[in-house]
Amino acid sequence: MVAYFSMEIAVAPEFPTYSGGLGVLAGDTLRSAADMGLPLAAVTLVDRKGYFRQCLDPITGMQTEEPQPWNPDSILTPEEPVVTVTLEGRPVAVRGWRYDLEGVTGHRIPIYFLDTDLEQNDPKDRTLTDFLYGGDADYRLRQEAILGIGGARLLRALEYEPTVYHMNEGHAALLTVPVLEQELHGAGLQTATERDLEAVRRRCVFTTHTPVPAGHDRFSGEQAYRILGTERAGMLERFGCFHDGLLNMTYVALRFSRFVNGVAMQHGKVSRQMFPEYTIDAITNGVHAGTWTARSVQAIFDKHLPRWRQDNVTLRYAIDIPENEIVEAHAASKQVLIDTVKAASGVEMKPEVFTLGFARRAATYKRADLLFTDPERLVKIAEKFGGLQVVYAGKAHPADEPGKAKIRRVIELARDLRETPLQVVYLENYEWKLGAILTGGVDLWLNTPRRPYEASGTSGMKAALNGVPSLSILDGWWIEGWIEGVTGWAIEDNDDEAVEAMSLYDHLEKLILPLYTKDTGQWRRIMRSTIALNGSFFNTQRMLEQYVLNAYFPERPAEKIPESKSPQPDLENSVAH
Repeated sequence: MVAYFSMEIAVAPEFPTYSGGLGVLAGDTLRSAADMGLPLAAVTLVDRKGYFRQCLDPITGMQTEEPQPWNPDSILTPEEPVVTVTLEGRPVAVRGWRYDLEGVTGHRIPIYFLDTDLEQNDPKDRTLTDFLYGGDADYRLRQEAILGIGGARLLRALEYEPTVYHMNEGHAALLTVPVLEQELHGAGLQTATERDLEAVRRRCVFTTHTPVPAGHDRFSGEQAYRILGTERAGMLERFGCFHDGLLNMTYVALRFSRFVNGVAMQHGKVSRQMFPEYTIDAITNGVHAGTWTARSVQAIFDKHLPRWRQDNVTLRYAIDIPENEIVEAHAASKQVLIDTVKAASGVEMKPEVFTLGFARRAATYKRADLLFTDPERLVKIAEKFGGLQVVYAGKAHPADEPGKAKIRRVIELARDLRETPLQVVYLENYEWKLGAILTGGVDLWLNTPRRPYEASGTSGMKAALNGVPSLSILDGWWIEGWIEGVTGWAIEDNDDEAVEAMSLYDHLEKLILPLYTKDTGQWRRIMRSTIALNGSFFNTQRMLEQYVLNAYFPERPAEKIPESKSPQPDLENSVAH
């Protein structure tokens, strides 16, 4: 069976245990694993106080943050075993809470949420599973030790026998330590040899999501030896996991994995350039089709493609769905968006006006304000075509002041443009439900990252499932999904932002808006081909099939994958999604 480790997992809307794309991808992966009946169990942290709720000042655009506390006791099932991880010489007790994620066929994937809020722990250790990506570097390294070491030990205590450990990003890389300890059968880590390391490699696979060196977790040698202990840190240093005097979690995962992949074709290339001494493959991300398709669109899929949830490739046949049904379904989704915007902001949008969507983590490289490089031209475009509506959403990390400045810039522009035909609204607290409403309800999805910093991106994939084409920089997944004028349009890639902005405006004014307002038949065909070509491929079912064949069980045909020998969840006392 496969043990899937991720620092964050978007399990259900009411669980604030994710910050953005990485966690949503993890949740979608597990939903597809449940749909496909894969022998898999997942491990993450309980994050009792969540990521954060975003509050935006409507005048200044200033972001402030509030905790999102939730109570696992009322939702999750407690597990009996308590395991111990030694940090800074202290034993830290770790327990697990289980949630059973049910797929369309009734198969359930157990997800274990690790928790250190136990009476026997030192007060500061009880908070280690409180905040997702909170605290300082010491806090982060302790959290990663809880996830990797504590998670692997908990699975052993629950009598799981994973044949594959999948590290979703480097946060989980320390799981390799207890896997190595298991291989050593009680001998000390200082006795480990290259042969022992190879035995661990046969059981570990690693997915990297970060295309820039600064995004990879690194800790000082002092921190590593103090927090993890001399034996563990010494072993990691001896096996080449320290670079430039720092413990680099990506190098831990690379060194101990037999299969490594980036999350898109381009990201695979970038990763091979960053780590040329390692073989790095690529498996392009996807999204869970059943989760991110709007209800109105689900209804027409159910009518015309009744097995689409079990077999996402069936969405290819959306090319035969009557265009008017797709248009009517989208109109219903757009009305949901309009109602949501009014309830959240008081802004009255119009269903007949072309609507752009831009929602993602508010990092500077994503360039939320590229659209406003020349506000005067954008206003003229809006005047020419009877108005233009733009809906924004996205959180900046609490410590990311440049990201917060991007949010303020967009909100200031929205205020300045209020009396023009260009209507801009920025919705606060971007999360699961709002994301689904946006990707289902807008007419065009906008994506403007600075190349090559977009590892994959998945929001445009969600839009595609709903018949919403993209206008995007050619980076991440869009290099593979883009067919000009068929699934969307590509913004010219240039080192000069003014040139890229000009390309964006030209596409809107000369191609996209004329189609939408005058050649409605062709626009309908684009909506339909977006579903058939991109929706049928950029999903986690296809993605997981590639993991099964290339990473998990490369030497076994898929039909011969063994049933899990791990304990079956107690269905009577579990909570199903």
